Amino acid sequence: MLRLNSNIGGGGVQKKIAVLVRDRASEALRMSLGLILVDDLVDVYVLDKKLDATQEEAASHIEILKEMDMHIYTNCRENEGMEYLPAGEVAARLPGYDHILAY
Repeated sequence: MLRLNSNIGGGGVQKKIAVLVRDRASEALRMSLGLILVDDLVDVYVLDKKLDATQEEAASHIEILKEMDMHIYTNCRENEGMEYLPAGEVAARLPGYDHILAY
């Protein structure tokens, strides 16, 4: 029997997933929210530029991520309300994840 995600239904080990947000911010943030439904640990990294907070959909996703106590990191100091990490620190953390999704 093929099991797509052993976490569904409470079985298996929690996976660590990093979502790297670059060009398709709204889609990446929406995907991040969906990933928490299978009870995996999901961290979001907004990279290389300021997130366009005027995009209503992206702003809504960020608000929900914060309400869910998810970690949102950035290597761009202009992104308010996110934990700043220099690019080298982001790179050092990535090998610790089971899956890395880049958008």
